[in-house]
Amino acid sequence: MPIPNSQFSITYSQFQITQITQIKELFVYYFPEPPYFLMSAGLLAGMASGVAFEATLKQSVQQWSKNRSTRTLANLPRLQLVIPFLGMAGGICVFLASGMEIFGFPKLLSYALALPLTVLTGWLVWTQLGKLLIELERGGSQALDLDSFEQ
Repeated sequence: MPIPNSQFSITYSQFQITQITQIKELFVYYFPEPPYFLMSAGLLAGMASGVAFEATLKQSVQQWSKNRSTRTLANLPRLQLVIPFLGMAGGICVFLASGMEIFGFPKLLSYALALPLTVLTGWLVWTQLGKLLIELERGGSQALDLDSFEQ
């Protein structure tokens, strides 16, 4: 039914269709596609780097354990451990930021939140790992045995 006394003869159903089309265009043109690929890539990069970090750390500790060299565990080859650790942290940062983008956060805000969170968590893990290696060096594997604390 046309709207009376108007210059344009437009029906109510045509008006609704126009509004629905505008809303669809808003979602298509102004809201980007969620970064599912980046989320998956970040997760896979973090996991792959984590496996490489684990293998490198195990190899370094086993080599130190065999030789019991004067070199301390805290001074293990840093570059061999830092590169996989940074890859793991970078993958986790991309994964977190992409996850926030999926929930509607803007890209800049997502990375502004994910980057400090990843840096802080990475720093805490790195310092805890250093303390753990020093404890291992002082007391051997018995120093890390949590079952010995049970009474």
